[in-house]
Amino acid sequence: MVQTSVAWSEVLRAFQQIWGYSSFRPPQDAIVKALLDHRDVLVVLPTGGGKSICFQLPALLQSGLTLVVSPLVALMENQVQELQAKALPAATLHSQLPPPQRHKTLRSLERGELRLLYVSPETLLSPPLWERLCQPQLQLNGLILDEAHCLVQWGETFRPAYRRLGAVRKALLDCRPPGSTLPIAAFTATADPAAQTTLRDVLQLESPQVVRLNPHRPNLNLTVKAVFSQGQRQAALTRYLQSHAHQSGLVYVRTRRDSEALAQRLAANYRVAPYHAGLSGRDRRQTEADWMADRLQFVVCTSAFGMGVNKQSTRWVVHYQAPCTITEYVQEVGRAGRDGKAAEALTLVSEPTGWLEPGDRQRAKFFEAQTQALQQKAQRLVSQIPPSGDVRDISQRFDHGAISLSWLHSVGQLEWLSPFHYRLTAEPGSRMRSQDTPSQQMHHFLHSRQCRWQALLVTFGFRTEAQRLGMCGHCDNCLRSSRRRADGSHNEV
Repeated sequence: MVQTSVAWSEVLRAFQQIWGYSSFRPPQDAIVKALLDHRDVLVVLPTGGGKSICFQLPALLQSGLTLVVSPLVALMENQVQELQAKALPAATLHSQLPPPQRHKTLRSLERGELRLLYVSPETLLSPPLWERLCQPQLQLNGLILDEAHCLVQWGETFRPAYRRLGAVRKALLDCRPPGSTLPIAAFTATADPAAQTTLRDVLQLESPQVVRLNPHRPNLNLTVKAVFSQGQRQAALTRYLQSHAHQSGLVYVRTRRDSEALAQRLAANYRVAPYHAGLSGRDRRQTEADWMADRLQFVVCTSAFGMGVNKQSTRWVVHYQAPCTITEYVQEVGRAGRDGKAAEALTLVSEPTGWLEPGDRQRAKFFEAQTQALQQKAQRLVSQIPPSGDVRDISQRFDHGAISLSWLHSVGQLEWLSPFHYRLTAEPGSRMRSQDTPSQQMHHFLHSRQCRWQALLVTFGFRTEAQRLGMCGHCDNCLRSSRRRADGSHNEV
């Protein structure tokens, strides 16, 4: 292991000078030390846990460029703007930048003027940037995957470039002198044991130091409410908004169409706007700014909203429609109560049978059908493509070609020889796996009578902490159980 050449006193001094803090919150110090020691790291810290500082500080204290792979333009721009406001050498590259700004950033990269460069997986592997990164004279210090759960959630569907990131390290080191290193660190707020294994395998992490904190938030009250009709769902939301009229919050829905329709319906009585990936970058950033400045009370948004948007005073989150996975749920409810004060998360779900209010069941079937169609297309592709080839060629020749290759990679039928070249490794169907586990987990969580925080801790691999917690006292199931016990005691008297 390469030992850090940065004295810890220098680390603390820089931390104080740049961010104004005199000491770290555990386990921030352990993460910083691991990165300064050039180790691979897998970090799972709750939302609002100060993850960004853990990789920004080591990058600024060392020579060379640290690449930060991030899923969303808004997230990249928010972090880069904060760094640039402190006159720190950071920049971002993405497709929405004007050409002059892109060229300026690429020149700064070539001159070695940057310490942090934020990019999406797609931009990282685009020719203008990749060709420059492969220049042997460019010193690379590390590769950071921020919001790493996106690799697990999106890598097999609409963001296939994520599945090729594991081949990046070898390709970049092949361009550099012998003995060069390129540590990889993955940061996320939500990764259950299966997701952690996926991250290790896909990124090809080498003996990573794993740092985890459990996601329990004592100030965040969790409630799930069953509805028996679409009208009842709307009425439940209306009552909730009326009782939280002067508090900032978020309303999550599953589709762009629902974001637009619900925001339009609520706009007569509330300061609200829709937010989804189909809006222009300019419109999305304006909505974020308006919400942060309290010009909007809340936003009706899809899962595209939230990452990197840190509004401490958010008091509530409503899932008007339940999310697909527990990972999404924890990410999204974690937007509330980051200031440590009491906050609430309400999820509206169709009644358990799905017969009286079939909305959730219909949405689940729709998304499952889309996934199954992609899987079937990937399996058909196996017989049509050469045993090895270039992803760019496959993408041009076949509809959803890149996504199909990523799916084959996820089931062990393909390996990436480089970020651009693949090789088939197994016969069709040899390592197929069940795809219903995340949705089953979510359904069980929503309709269970178990303590909700206890269930979340178990899901994310914190069984000991779950046993120690017992009944949390701040979820609907625990409060309901307490009332039943109190009523029983009263009746006995």
